[in-house]
Amino acid sequence: MTKNSPLALLPLGLFLALFIGSGLYYHAAGTEFAFYQISAPVAILPAIVLALMLQSGPLNERIETFIAGVGDNTIITMALIYLLAGAFASVAKAVGGVDATVNFGLSIIPAELVLPGLFVISAFIATSMGTSMGTIAAIAPIAVGVTEVTDISLPLAIGTVVGGAMFGDNLSIISDTTIAATRTQGCEMRDKFRLNFKIALPAALLTLVWLFIQGSSAQVEVPGEYELVRVLPYLAVLILALSGLNVMLVLLVGIVLAGGVGLLATDGYTVAQWSKDIYAGYTGMQEILILSLLIGGLGALMKSQGGLVWLAGMIDRLSRQSDDPKKHRRSGEFSISAAVALTNVCTANNTVAIIISGGLAKDIAGRYGVDPRRSASLMDIFSCVVQGMLPYGAQVLLAGSIAALSPLEIIGNIHYCWVLGLVALASIMASYPQPKGTQV
Repeated sequence: MTKNSPLALLPLGLFLALFIGSGLYYHAAGTEFAFYQISAPVAILPAIVLALMLQSGPLNERIETFIAGVGDNTIITMALIYLLAGAFASVAKAVGGVDATVNFGLSIIPAELVLPGLFVISAFIATSMGTSMGTIAAIAPIAVGVTEVTDISLPLAIGTVVGGAMFGDNLSIISDTTIAATRTQGCEMRDKFRLNFKIALPAALLTLVWLFIQGSSAQVEVPGEYELVRVLPYLAVLILALSGLNVMLVLLVGIVLAGGVGLLATDGYTVAQWSKDIYAGYTGMQEILILSLLIGGLGALMKSQGGLVWLAGMIDRLSRQSDDPKKHRRSGEFSISAAVALTNVCTANNTVAIIISGGLAKDIAGRYGVDPRRSASLMDIFSCVVQGMLPYGAQVLLAGSIAALSPLEIIGNIHYCWVLGLVALASIMASYPQPKGTQV
């Protein structure tokens, strides 16, 4: 296959066709759990075989490229977070931590504010931590518990948590996406934050209004009794998360505290049972962990075949069609947004997408007179939007594993990302907001 060919992206299309297509087929046939009939880690195998066939060079080299992608630092980090998140959720549930936290929360929060509350708490934690993954790991089990004592839809509650987490990840000045966007575009974090905030805040407010309407008629059972000591592991996790501690260390501390509460406050809870609960959490993350590893390998194959380079070149060629690009800043902003969005679809990682498309975005920004602060803001926003809509993205996969939901059931309920995408497109059309000193 010729280098930098669109054929390099064909395996991704095959995977999506098998994964989504099979779910839609079984759903139309009236099969229960339609999207679980063919699991994603199995649906991706033909795509990997196709990618290996399209790759040039000796077979051993192709396999080595795939294995290097599987073992990528980002992929392995996500895998460890999956395991620790599953263990924490499992142990906290077993010792009554989730039920106690839910009852505690419902005793002080009105029913109509439960959904907005989940969004605000998730957004606040993610902004403080700079990571959506840690936020979802901490808050998603609580959202599941809330749906068990209310008539709030489980996909809606989980989608609310993911949306809040993406809001915070997008705005946080310590987020890896913020760092990548500002460094590739050559601007200050505070300037990018100001522009981001003017787009993200209206989207968040619209989302909160919608969530309030959705939850205004919620029926909530009378909160049961709870012991504050069982709430301690969650409080500790939230406080440590807000302090900026590494997410893996936060979850590890949560596992230890939850186990300690079980051993001291639960009759018959033993170290052996604690060990079994931890392992049960690992087991619950099996599907998402395997899929993430395989996606990492598939992404490495597509990248080595030049699929992402071809994609960047196509967008670059389209952006050069204007005779007088300086008068068409809006076209430049659309091109920058499309570049990072399409790259994100191929990599399933918003930080990697920003890094890969950063050079192209900076070149387009220079030719079209797009301020670097605006360019960085748009890259971070649209990578966030796409990441929150990918059924094979890490955040949706983690949330789906915790809640035992198909990713496709969740993405339609991540209202914030959908609203943010529309608000960002309207921002480009209106050429607002622009950094100070920019001529509109």
